Amino acid sequence: MKHLTPREIVTELDRHIVGQANAKRAVAIALRNRWRRQQLDDDLRKEVGPKNILMIGPTGVGKTEIARRLARLTGAPFIKVEASKYTEVGYYGRDVESMVRELIENAIGLVRESELAEVEEEAKRRVTERLLDLLAPAPTTIEVAVDQPEDPNRYERTREKMRAMLLGGELETRQVEIKIEQKTQAMVIPGMGGPGNDHMDIDFQGMLEKIIPKNYVRRTLTVAEARRVLFEQECEALIDKEKVNAKAVELAEQTGMIFIDEIDKVVASEGGRGADVSRQGVQRDLLPIVEGTTVQTRYGYIKTDHILFVAAGAFHSTKPSDLMPELQGRFPIRVELEDLTKEDFVRILAEPRNSLTRQYAALMKTEGVEVVFTEDAVAALADYAYRVNQSTQNIGARRLHTIMERLLEELSFEAPEMHMGRVEINAAYVRERLDEIAQDEDLSKFIL
Repeated sequence: MKHLTPREIVTELDRHIVGQANAKRAVAIALRNRWRRQQLDDDLRKEVGPKNILMIGPTGVGKTEIARRLARLTGAPFIKVEASKYTEVGYYGRDVESMVRELIENAIGLVRESELAEVEEEAKRRVTERLLDLLAPAPTTIEVAVDQPEDPNRYERTREKMRAMLLGGELETRQVEIKIEQKTQAMVIPGMGGPGNDHMDIDFQGMLEKIIPKNYVRRTLTVAEARRVLFEQECEALIDKEKVNAKAVELAEQTGMIFIDEIDKVVASEGGRGADVSRQGVQRDLLPIVEGTTVQTRYGYIKTDHILFVAAGAFHSTKPSDLMPELQGRFPIRVELEDLTKEDFVRILAEPRNSLTRQYAALMKTEGVEVVFTEDAVAALADYAYRVNQSTQNIGARRLHTIMERLLEELSFEAPEMHMGRVEINAAYVRERLDEIAQDEDLSKFIL
């Protein structure tokens, strides 16, 4: 995990997410505590558990975006899941333990990427030698017997000349024939991957791959194409899969993070039946995962004792206290995210690196049209977004996406044929395209 201080984490989040200072601070402290725990003695380290976080707030205020940015900041295994996708074992749906299996898959990818960086140079060297073997094959015994009296070093000189041409990029279009493994299509046996066993199909396929002999086909490719294929083959040969699996298990156990969105969707209504029974069951199944248990995966057993869980929910019709008391106790840090103000919308449109105004300007630039948003245009867009949220359903910053699409619909359609250098979006332009819709509550409800 990258050694970022809480202030550095908040600073990074500020570049992409407007406001929500309390949530950012809580997440930053929780992440830093992960690093602090790694510095402790082994005996004490085992006793220090993660301080799980529950983020509470309406949709579109930044809960999911905070989680998405954390994935890029931490450098640790991270997955985002939606609680509403899970059902109690025995019902149709996904087993909650599958989130741990997804986490280990993510960890495998991280460790594999790290291992690839270490073997990259050796893999490239081997690829060069294999390409030389294809371009300048070694002479047969008869050829050697014939050529030896004349020039015993001719083959080596030819090979070195080929090497210089290969490294100089002069042979990229030359064709060579290589052997490629033909992957067999995955076989899934019905019933093997039911509720609670959603990893069985993968495991069974892995067993088949070991039993069934590999099938190879010969293909003629250019040197440039063959280099990519051979590089993948050499990396596979150089990477120790058992080592990768062992590292990934440890990484997931010690630094893994799981973001559970829509946690409020598994709160059962009082005296509920049917689906509500399953929701209560999901909480019961989720409890041991969050408390700390051992989950079986295709890479070995994973302990969840030190995985950090960040849950989030809008809690419109329910409240956190409606969760099972035991589950509530496993999320000691509670953070309430605030509704977005008109000023927040202005900042969201103008400040982040990936702001919508920058995104749309970049998209239009691909058509040769330079789009410029004036300050009064940004203020007008923010005003419309805020007003529509207040008069209809409040969906937070997501409202900006629908408003921007409506605003630029005509320009997006006409841009390829306009051949114009510059289009300025000002407040008048915004009002012309949005005012009539925004004034009509029925229209704004369905269009914006």
